[in-house]
Amino acid sequence: MILSLSVAVLLRGTVRFVQHPGRLKIYWVHLAWVFYLFLLLLHFWWWEIYLRTIQQWYFTEYFFVIMYILLFYILASMLYPDDLRDHKEDFQVYFYSRKKWFFAILASTYLFDFVDTLIKGEAYYRHYTWEYPVRNMTHFILCLVAIRVNNKRFQEVLVVGFILYELLYIFRLFLKEG
Repeated sequence: MILSLSVAVLLRGTVRFVQHPGRLKIYWVHLAWVFYLFLLLLHFWWWEIYLRTIQQWYFTEYFFVIMYILLFYILASMLYPDDLRDHKEDFQVYFYSRKKWFFAILASTYLFDFVDTLIKGEAYYRHYTWEYPVRNMTHFILCLVAIRVNNKRFQEVLVVGFILYELLYIFRLFLKEG
């Protein structure tokens, strides 16, 4: 349900550009992060199918998964705040004013993902080979770097790189499976 709300926030925010053209200043890097988060949400939803294989659930595991999902909702809400007046109705101004928060929370999702994957079992974790931990740690580190770097070119390359990698990762892992 919370994942659905996250997708709804992204869709509602994006549709505002169509509903009120010209009111808000669009920033392509912001929209690219919206698309990336949408990909992560779809990917996460697909991964969570494997929760059905867990024979016995404990409240701590359930609570952890809910906390993990809440991070995605927070990210979606950060990408589309309720009000942009303090930021001149400009998503570029807004994005750079909140990028530290955005990347800190995004970085934490990669750490949460390790635990979430282990909850599904060691065999499931091993199924993803060496690439999975390298992917997560690389993304985690790049998010920490993004917190500190204000260079717009870096931000552009980062989001394009994250999107391309995520698409390739999803297609390589899941296209053959289903």
